[in-house]
Amino acid sequence: MLDLHGEYQLFRDQIREAVDAVLESQRFIGGPAIAELEQTLCERIGTNHAVAVSSGTDALVCAMMGLGLGAGDEVILPSFTFFATAGSVWRLGARPVFVDIDPRTFNLDPKCVEAAVTPKTKAIVVAHLFGQCAEMDEINDIAQRHNLAMVEDAAQALGARYHGRSAGTLGDVACLSFYPTKNLGGFGEGGMTFVGDDTLAATIRTLRNHGESSRYFHDRVGGNFRFDTMKAAILLVKLKRFEEFTRRRRQNASRYDELLADTPVETPFVDGHQHAVYHQYSILTDRRDELAAWLRERGVDTGVYYPLGLHLQQCFSTLGYRKGSLPVTERTCERILSLPCHPMLGETDPDRVASLIREFHASTTEAKPQAGATIGQS
Repeated sequence: MLDLHGEYQLFRDQIREAVDAVLESQRFIGGPAIAELEQTLCERIGTNHAVAVSSGTDALVCAMMGLGLGAGDEVILPSFTFFATAGSVWRLGARPVFVDIDPRTFNLDPKCVEAAVTPKTKAIVVAHLFGQCAEMDEINDIAQRHNLAMVEDAAQALGARYHGRSAGTLGDVACLSFYPTKNLGGFGEGGMTFVGDDTLAATIRTLRNHGESSRYFHDRVGGNFRFDTMKAAILLVKLKRFEEFTRRRRQNASRYDELLADTPVETPFVDGHQHAVYHQYSILTDRRDELAAWLRERGVDTGVYYPLGLHLQQCFSTLGYRKGSLPVTERTCERILSLPCHPMLGETDPDRVASLIREFHASTTEAKPQAGATIGQS
């Protein structure tokens, strides 16, 4: 699904130079590379403030703390997303209210959002899943009519656009992840918040350093959500090829779209006003597990994101959701399969993967698998 070692070879010398510069400076916390990364990404997406933090999860926690979410508040969010989206709500004592998704885009269904609003609702969290933005115009309209805060979980969507507007600029606050597998992946954990409002940005900046307003003076209780200088320096190196890597992802996705168009699998739906960056290329198939095994035996890795909706996770059992509560999410969890789409794929790798998928559907279930070459050798 990824080739991080191959990717590292492209940057190795530049990364080692950047790391050496930080080592020589001995400024491991709060060094100049952090401010440079914040400013660079702030300008790239077109917002007023960027605040680097210790992880994508901590970006969500800081954003929600900055908005004042806490005990007794309800937060509407998708069940079909990575755990941190909901876990961050729970950690603050607020109640996650899970709603269903659009069956084509896997993002929040605006109709379900509207139906979930109650007098206790204080915020909506959208996850721009797999690198495609949620339908923000409709969801923002709901938020404005009910005076709700809007949080973008853009962990998978750096570079995505919606009606020409960048992911990360479509709500009150947005959260990014630099986890190594992300489109801009770092060397360890890391995250960032994007904020338009000056006051909220200032609050998040204090929250990331134990709520400290000036040295050893604390106006509020925050946490240790600081980002490391060395990680920022490495990300600045990798950022130089981010647009190139995004083009490769989109080219791989386009090739899959073409080659799988008349097969039994359903390829990703991307509307004309969306610019998707394909953190994952996820198909739907009624024979998911069989197909995954077939591909694995022939050297092709796949992934299942996600096998169980958050509303059915054991840790949220006290919320009262049961199987059948969110039927689109549950059916998607049974059918979804992600194919390799990363920028280090060989030129003909998507062709080979698509050919194997065609072969799978043309074969009988009794056909004995034959091993083949692994992808990445073209």
